[in-house]
Amino acid sequence: MNQLYDVMTRDEMETSWQDDAHKSTAKSNGMVGEINKMETMKEAAQNYQPQTTRNISELPEVNIEEMQLEDREAMDNEGKPFKYKVILENGEEYRVPGSVIGSIKGILEKKPDLKRISVSKQGQGMQTRYTVIPLE
Repeated sequence: MNQLYDVMTRDEMETSWQDDAHKSTAKSNGMVGEINKMETMKEAAQNYQPQTTRNISELPEVNIEEMQLEDREAMDNEGKPFKYKVILENGEEYRVPGSVIGSIKGILEKKPDLKRISVSKQGQGMQTRYTVIPLE
């Protein structure tokens, strides 16, 4: 049971009182569409969440056999490009410092069957130190 409706653009609606020749017809499935309101700059600012890369130390544990490293590139404060590695967990990126990868390598030399680790972080900036803790 299809019904015919007059379908008009906003301009046609505003001028329809002047000229009925701009009306068009279309078949409808009975559903009424909703007009999407554009977000204001204020709403966008209130909803804004800057993109950040978290750190592997924020995860309670990591399965090193399943997690895959991905390469990323960014710009430092001087505008120079630098590369870093991340793992993805639940759609979020976690940065994996090279010192963590080096520590895992050292642990694997003594314990080649290692599957899970936890990473502890101390300090900030250039003074940051990571401790890799093997988990059973």
